Amino acid sequence: MNMISRALAAVILLTAAALWFWFKALPEHLFRYVLKRRYPLPGTPAYGRVEAKAVQAEPRLWIDTMPYEEVGVMSHDGLALKGWFLPANRTAGQDSEKDAGTSVSAATMILAHGYSGHPRQISNIARVLYEQSGYNILMPCSRGCGFSQGDYIGFGWLDRLDYHLWIDWVKERTVANGPVTIILYGISMGGATVLMTAGEGLPPEVKAVIEDCGYTSVYDELLHQMKLHYHIQNEKLMKRVSNVCKRRAGYSFEEASTLDQVKKITAPVLFIHGDADTFVPFKMGPALYAACAAPKELYVVRGASHGEACTSDPEEYRRRITQFLRKYSL
Repeated sequence: MNMISRALAAVILLTAAALWFWFKALPEHLFRYVLKRRYPLPGTPAYGRVEAKAVQAEPRLWIDTMPYEEVGVMSHDGLALKGWFLPANRTAGQDSEKDAGTSVSAATMILAHGYSGHPRQISNIARVLYEQSGYNILMPCSRGCGFSQGDYIGFGWLDRLDYHLWIDWVKERTVANGPVTIILYGISMGGATVLMTAGEGLPPEVKAVIEDCGYTSVYDELLHQMKLHYHIQNEKLMKRVSNVCKRRAGYSFEEASTLDQVKKITAPVLFIHGDADTFVPFKMGPALYAACAAPKELYVVRGASHGEACTSDPEEYRRRITQFLRKYSL
C-alpha cells in the first residue's frame, strides 16, 4: 500500500510540475526569449564595450563614416529614445560626398530598423536612400533596442506611438527650411512599425510610406516562428505567451495587427517583399497590399530572401523607390 501511495504521489507531483511548466514557466521563458532586449542598456559597461567594438569593426560601415548627430525624444511612458540624424547630401547626384551632411533639408526619411536592431543594421539601405535623394535621414532606435531605453521590444505596436514623436521632432527640426516633407521607411519589424504608425493617422507633412517585408501581425509572425524553429504551431501556448506580454509589456500579440492598421492608412504606400522570404512569409506582403485602400504599389523582388531585396539589386531597389516617390512629386 505504501508503494502504491508513493507512486500515486509521484504521479501527482510530476503532473503538477508538468502543468506548472506548460502553463507558467514555458510562456514566461518564451516571452523573455522573444521580447527582452538583446542589446545592453545604455549607460552600462557592457553597452560601452559593444558600442566601442562596433565602431572599431573592420570594415567600417557606411553610416560610421558619416557626420550624423545623436538625437532623442522622450516616450509617453518615460523612456529616453535615441536616434541618428544625418543632414541631407547637398552634393546629391555627384560622385563626391565631401559636402554630404552639411545642410539640413526640409525633406526627411525616417528609417525603422528590424527586430532587436540598431541603425547600423540598415546602413546599406540608408546609403541607397540617402545618396542622390537630397533627403535628411533619421534612424531611430526602437524601444528596447540599441541605445534607446526599454526592457522589452515593442514589435512595432508600442513603437507606432514613439514614431509619431519622431515625426513631431522632424517637423520642429526642419520647418525653418521650407515646407516639411517626411517619408516613412521600414524593413522587417520596421516595415510593420511604419505601417502601424501610419494606421494611427498621419499629419499632412508625412507624404508616403515604404515598407519592406513587414508582417501581418505580431501573432501571425510569432506563430510562424514557432513552426519555423520548433516545428509546432500551438495556438494555446501562443495565447499564453501573449497574455504574459500583456501583463509585462502592455500589449497582446493579437491587438498588434498590422493588417488592421493598414486598412486605415490614407497616404500612398509602396509594399516590397522578396518572393523567397520564409522568415516573414512572402504571402504576408500581398495580404498587406490587398488590405490597403490607399494609393499603393507592390514591388515583388524575385529570388530575394528576408531583408535581402535591397542587397540583391541595389540599383533596381533605388529606381523603384525613386519612381514611386516621383509619382507623387516627392
